[in-house]
Amino acid sequence: MTTEGIEAVFLTTHNWGKAAKFFQELGYKLEFATDHNSGQLRNGDGPYVFIAEVPEDQEPQTRIALKVPDADAFRPDPAVEVVTPFEDTHYGTKETTVRDPDGRLWSLQAPVKN
Repeated sequence: MTTEGIEAVFLTTHNWGKAAKFFQELGYKLEFATDHNSGQLRNGDGPYVFIAEVPEDQEPQTRIALKVPDADAFRPDPAVEVVTPFEDTHYGTKETTVRDPDGRLWSLQAPVKN
C-alpha cells in the first residue's frame, strides 16, 4: 500500500494570530481555532494547513503529512526509515513518522478504524 498524496501541512509559529492572518490573506479560510493558539485553515480542495503556536525558545517547524488509507495495511519498503510507529493522536488519526534520505521528517496519517 502506498500513500495518497499530501493530506496536510503542519506549521509551528511564534504568533498564531499573525500566521493565521498571513494564510487568510493568501485565500485560506479558517475552519476552526482552538483555545490554545492553534487552528486549521483550508483553501479549496487542497491539503489543509494546521498552525500551532510554540514558545519563543522553540524554532518554528514545518511538517508535511501524507495520507495513508489504512495504517494496519501499510508496509513501507525498507528504503523508508520508520522513526515512530503508527500511534493514535489527540486529533483523531493514527500517525507515524518517517525520515527521507536527506534527514527530513514526514508524517503519515491514517484514519482511525471504528
